[in-house]
Amino acid sequence: MDNAAALLITVTGRDRPGLTTELCAALADAEARILDMEQVVIQDRLVLGILAVPPADIEPLRTRIAAIGAAKGVTCELEQVARHRRSHRDPQQMHHVNILGQPLRPQAIADITAQIAAVGGNIDRIERLSRYPVLSFELLVSGVADTQELNRVIGPVAAAARVDVAVQRAGLYRRAKRLIVFDVDSTLVDGEVIEMLAEHTGCAGEVQAVTARAMAGELDFEESLRTRVALLEGCPAEALDDVRRDLRLMPGARTILRTLSRLGYVTAMVSGGFDAITDPLARELGVDYTYANTLEVEDGRLTGRLVGPIVDRRAKAKLLESVAVEAGVPLSQTVAVGDGANDLDMLSAAGLGIAFNAKPVVQEQAEVAVNVPYLDAVLFMLGLTREEIERADADDPDIDLPEPPAVPEA
Repeated sequence: MDNAAALLITVTGRDRPGLTTELCAALADAEARILDMEQVVIQDRLVLGILAVPPADIEPLRTRIAAIGAAKGVTCELEQVARHRRSHRDPQQMHHVNILGQPLRPQAIADITAQIAAVGGNIDRIERLSRYPVLSFELLVSGVADTQELNRVIGPVAAAARVDVAVQRAGLYRRAKRLIVFDVDSTLVDGEVIEMLAEHTGCAGEVQAVTARAMAGELDFEESLRTRVALLEGCPAEALDDVRRDLRLMPGARTILRTLSRLGYVTAMVSGGFDAITDPLARELGVDYTYANTLEVEDGRLTGRLVGPIVDRRAKAKLLESVAVEAGVPLSQTVAVGDGANDLDMLSAAGLGIAFNAKPVVQEQAEVAVNVPYLDAVLFMLGLTREEIERADADDPDIDLPEPPAVPEA
């Protein structure tokens, strides 16, 4: 066989214990050197590829591998292929493309992969990340240097198919992210706390209208917040307890925070809402840092004013940076998740900004958008698998300990 050639062994069939061991032993006895090896198992069906430098006489190896295949009930094919002396995988041209949807139809994957091919990309590997609560896959793509170009061609077809896609440059830093900062209202919590408070003062409609314009980026956040808080004047302070009791977490919120904690991530909540709500919530959920605005209370009633600095759009970004410094995490290893215009600076400052069921202005500017109604789907955009999530639960020694009464998920 030509010195520049290699031997590709392809094995298909039902997965059998000891198969890889016997194949590698045969290669060892033939003094063949392994160059590459990859295996995928789907529903107990195996596809195994082994690339090797072949021995001078390939026929004894061919005979032995055929015998192994017959004994194990699998098909083994041997093929002479050109040997690449240098890898075509330039690290600067490698990307992870994560696709998730509910449903995730074959046509959507076909359209996305066609766009990858159109810009010269090659799909080297596909891994399923989850079957539930959404179906998601991660594609390892080579041959494309420009992340923005890859995003530009994939984005429109993903939007048309109503699936979510994240394009991130491959590298160690992607899985090294160790700080995640969440917005609270309409991100961790299903709904807006200030609107729930407004129901106690009969001004819910007015507050909702101002909130919608502020989250869409039509109004200055601080001005809109002070306007809405002024409408709460005279509201009994006990209403804060009522709102806290009626809160519903976003589906998947408890799962994502529990998983992140068990995997060693630092977590934070940075809210344009109120610390009377967020502080107890952070304690319940085990969040490491929490920041929010403070409502002024006099004689058991809200005064319609705020106390101290305002947590607005700029402040959220600054708080992300300060938490990163305190936690000893570089900004490149941080993630921010939010839905409103006041989250944009924070999403931009983070190593990865994720818009979760966000307003249009946020989806247009964020690196990644998640539009399924499950907050734990963010984990799949980080490259975590459902199996890793479940394993984190199984490895937790406190998993069976009783917990205090919890805020329900929506």
